[in-house]
Amino acid sequence: MIYKDFGNTGIKISALGFGCMRLPMVKINDNNVVDQDKVSEMLRRAYELGVNYYDSAYFYNGGLSEAAMGKAIKSFRDKVYVSTKSPGHLLKKVGDYRRILEEQIRRLDIDYIDFYHFHGIGFDSFHETDKKVKWLDEAYKAKEEGLIKHISFSFHDKPENMKKLVDLGIFESVLCQYSAVDRSNEEAMAYAKSKGLGVVIMGPLGGGRVSGLPKEVAEKLGVNVKSSAEMALRFVFSNPNIDCALSGMETLQMVEENAATASRYEPLSDDEVKAINALMQENEKLAQLYCTGCAYCMPCPQGVNIPHIFRMMNYHKIYNIEDFSKNGYAEIGTNEWVPGKRADACNQCGACETKCPQKIKIREQLAESHLALSGG
Repeated sequence: MIYKDFGNTGIKISALGFGCMRLPMVKINDNNVVDQDKVSEMLRRAYELGVNYYDSAYFYNGGLSEAAMGKAIKSFRDKVYVSTKSPGHLLKKVGDYRRILEEQIRRLDIDYIDFYHFHGIGFDSFHETDKKVKWLDEAYKAKEEGLIKHISFSFHDKPENMKKLVDLGIFESVLCQYSAVDRSNEEAMAYAKSKGLGVVIMGPLGGGRVSGLPKEVAEKLGVNVKSSAEMALRFVFSNPNIDCALSGMETLQMVEENAATASRYEPLSDDEVKAINALMQENEKLAQLYCTGCAYCMPCPQGVNIPHIFRMMNYHKIYNIEDFSKNGYAEIGTNEWVPGKRADACNQCGACETKCPQKIKIREQLAESHLALSGG
């Protein structure tokens, strides 16, 4: 396993991290529960292969991820770093930050959390929540008491706002999206790195079950890889501003393959990266013929999340990423980051089409998107 200096923390972090967002589940007595045997086997094997960073959150796997992760790493907890997140949308009053932090520590069955993130914040939302519940003061107090070791943030806002958050001088690491098909945070990550933050990315494979790009693309580009997952990981490892790539591994085979890639650490050549970037730019132009994501069509009177639906349709039509696009479509309305309704909520009012600068036949394409992404 390759290890890198994790910002100014003094820690050596493994190039591959284990993202515990989509742990395997089983049904017992009509209840969906984490398959603890599989999880323990996978996380132990990851540890044996050198992975030392394990990431969860309060509501992953329906709130079961943290406890499952804690059980899986219990025998080697003192040799790895535990990362989880404070769910800002659940904090309603002063004291909620501390109450939930203590609950998470109990779930994980550990004495402290190494990297505790303000979860999914933007610049404005961070300050709005802080005004309401004083979570920054509580974070400093928890750190003084040793309940958390490092204050971090995970990020889903505009890249320019990541820079603003970095400039607050509060955070020691950042977790953000980055992959061959989503490089929007590239400049902001370089900025965070230059300011001494550790940089962890999520979604390097386009989302747990997907490998970012079809293997046929690698062959067409002349990139020498055994799988599209390997190409996706090697693409992100080629970026010197990335310290660790989280992968939501769901099988032992994924653990073995991804750890092997992170251990060989053969970044793509400059020519290979240029070829992938050129392809992505061409695909982006094609995608913009379908929708630029300007969101002028919003808000929809029926609450349909038109930009997100068309973004997923772009992944489906232009990038041929089936699972990721369908999972992204199914996610609409299930969490705070992908609000609204799916395309079948459209009542054909046409308000969106009067506002679209590209004159896209939105109603027609919403119906097409629902058919393609929902399977019916």
